[in-house]
Amino acid sequence: MVNSQEPTEIVVIGSGASGAAATWRLAKDGFRVVCLEQGPWVVPTEYPVTRANWEELVRTSWAYHPNIRQTHADYTVNDDDSAVKVLMYNAVGGSTIHWTAHVPRFHPSDFRVKTLDGVADDWPLTYWDLEPFYDENDVMMGCSGIIGDPANPERSPRQMPPIPLGPDGERMAKAFDRLGWHWWPSDSHVNSEPYRGREACNNCGPLGWGCSRRAKASTDATYLPEAIEHGAEVRANSTVFEIVTGSDGKAKGVNYYNEQSEACFQSARAVIVACNGIGTPRMLLHSASDSHPAGLANASGLVGKNLMFHVYAGASGVFPKGEEPVYKGPLANIIMSQEFYETDPTRDFVRGYTFQMGRSSGPASTAIGGVPWGQGHHGSFDARFGNMNGLGVIGEDLPIETNRVTLDSERKDRFGIPAPRVEYKLDDNSKRLLSHGVKQAHTALLEAGAVEVIENAHSVNGGWHLMGTARMGDDPERSVVDANCQSHDADNLFVIDGSVFVTGGGVNPTPTIQALALRTADYIKRERDDLRG
Repeated sequence: MVNSQEPTEIVVIGSGASGAAATWRLAKDGFRVVCLEQGPWVVPTEYPVTRANWEELVRTSWAYHPNIRQTHADYTVNDDDSAVKVLMYNAVGGSTIHWTAHVPRFHPSDFRVKTLDGVADDWPLTYWDLEPFYDENDVMMGCSGIIGDPANPERSPRQMPPIPLGPDGERMAKAFDRLGWHWWPSDSHVNSEPYRGREACNNCGPLGWGCSRRAKASTDATYLPEAIEHGAEVRANSTVFEIVTGSDGKAKGVNYYNEQSEACFQSARAVIVACNGIGTPRMLLHSASDSHPAGLANASGLVGKNLMFHVYAGASGVFPKGEEPVYKGPLANIIMSQEFYETDPTRDFVRGYTFQMGRSSGPASTAIGGVPWGQGHHGSFDARFGNMNGLGVIGEDLPIETNRVTLDSERKDRFGIPAPRVEYKLDDNSKRLLSHGVKQAHTALLEAGAVEVIENAHSVNGGWHLMGTARMGDDPERSVVDANCQSHDADNLFVIDGSVFVTGGGVNPTPTIQALALRTADYIKRERDDLRG
């Protein structure tokens, strides 16, 4: 028995970075919006960083990988055939609960890689099309930073000063200066001072596992409260299992299980999918119907294909003991270098990468993270704890059709919905890029004064950024959605998460995802009066 809910104008599936932004903007513009989120509201006092055993919790019930967490809100991901493990979080606020809020923007070149470098495809829009929405998102989330970065276009003033570099950040910046390499303080959606009712960062460190002060801009603390004030309804613990379409091929609404595990139907004039680059193709493929036999929005056959992560590697340096341990301050929002970001014909790979500086981890992580057991353990621990800095290599991952998401024929979630199956391999370009990045990271850390450097040639647990599986484009035969994130196959269906990315760039994708979501909402407001009423 399916319970029918009161019709609405827009239903948004997912309340993470993009879903929350679109929900806010559409509600603000007068649309009736229902946002369905399969996870719960998370109380900030329940974040693991408020407890003494936080390092245990972040490896169990608060782990980044849903297959380890296995909470009521999670679904299994079959990534047995993937070189990268899939990382995501299901809750109101989505993976912004778990992110570090490092928010560099794409470069203009990232939208034109086919034209500039002869690889992949160009986007059907430009950096300049997104710029006003980048700015709008920074106002809503709150950006700590400083303008003037020579590697990027001129920007509007940041809302707050940058997060302090700390002695470790200053040490690395001086090393980059001596090498003649670019560096700049990170743009961060972490408050360096109080902003819009949220407190400033207190430099406790591990903000990747929630921020009880709300200094980190997760969307449950930024977009969604204002969306609710504008009349939007956010239904937590609501697992959508199907987008329903009519004989005309258009979306009619969604079927979902509510908090009591009852099947419900929410009708709507339009459906917006914001389930990330894994969850979105799973949703579209599972919504096959007589009018969409190969899966919803899949006339091109590209739903689930061209999966991109960012390829990760890096190196960590052990430094002589200083006056202050270098685990103080946000985990990763310090400085970045884009010295090797653009294609250079003298190198043996195309496109490039960003260096992101990271700080030391907690005592338990240090003890099990390479410190030998037995004789010498305590001496080695003492040398490393609070004395390590890392340089992460965030490399551009080019789209390949065989890197893909399909529905698993055997594994299912608690409702019997097929799990996503991920097939992913690193290509030769990525391997050469990472090799170059690790060597340069080694050089930079030694220049900064490291007495020991530990290299990580490729991070298996780097699957933060889920992109490309419902790509945008002008040609319906080569893309799933158009430049407005509107499905080619059903004009009242929109996809607004990282799955629409044509290419991945060499930076964290969240601000670009949010800018695209705001741009899509703006398009709906300007051009789609038929979705009102």
